[in-house]
Amino acid sequence: MRIFAQLSDLQKLVGQSIGTSDWVQIDQARIDQFAQVTGDAQWIHVDPVRAAGGMFGTTVAHGFLTLCLLPLFGQSAFHVGGIRMSVNYGLNRVRFPAPVPVGSRLRAHYELQSFTPVEGGVQMITQVSIEREGHAKPVCTAESVVRHYPSEPR
Repeated sequence: MRIFAQLSDLQKLVGQSIGTSDWVQIDQARIDQFAQVTGDAQWIHVDPVRAAGGMFGTTVAHGFLTLCLLPLFGQSAFHVGGIRMSVNYGLNRVRFPAPVPVGSRLRAHYELQSFTPVEGGVQMITQVSIEREGHAKPVCTAESVVRHYPSEPR
């Protein structure tokens, strides 16, 4: 994990890597729980027998499940001190270029794209690339837009 004492430490890192997460295992239980919560119980995700005969040869994680892991990945990739609150402001350019078969291990790489002052805080856009262990092609890419508000208002 990379640690930054305060938000301003990141300003000079635009265009650079700011952290890489720990690996996260994608098991069938996690896929099934996501399917239950979202109502997306398509057989390629939740039916191992049928999926074995499908195009991936096994069940695969939902693309949105992979995307929803961004907060978990972020917790182990980097930490910024002196923040009282962070708000997910949205996503840009989300893509799922490769599948995530059950049993895969994933991790995320974060590159700071912009650091812009906003009222009371800073808006950061990070390019996130989620990789599958042992494979060159990312399973998800996205620009994550987050607003951070320091402990003491700016």
